[in-house]
Amino acid sequence: MTAACTSCGEELEARFRFCPWCGTAQRRKLVEFFWPHPNSAGRALRVSRYFGEEPQVRFSVWDEGVARAAVSLDEDEARRLAEFVCRTSTVSETADTL
Repeated sequence: MTAACTSCGEELEARFRFCPWCGTAQRRKLVEFFWPHPNSAGRALRVSRYFGEEPQVRFSVWDEGVARAAVSLDEDEARRLAEFVCRTSTVSETADTL
């Protein structure tokens, strides 16, 4: 299976993570794991941002090493979620000082 470099357009194998001609990363997703609150021991949240033709942010809930549930958000909803977390973090900090 072949693909084209996202930067220089040269043909490369889809499994390549970097273009051998220009060195540009060819990642189609980025993944980050988040540790749980102490009341959720054994669980974790994996967030994957997919690029390309169908960009999305996917949340997977892991329990003892097994994905138990997942949901994807489009770019607008992912942005709205990020804004909500940031906005309410400020509110939480303010409430703690009262």
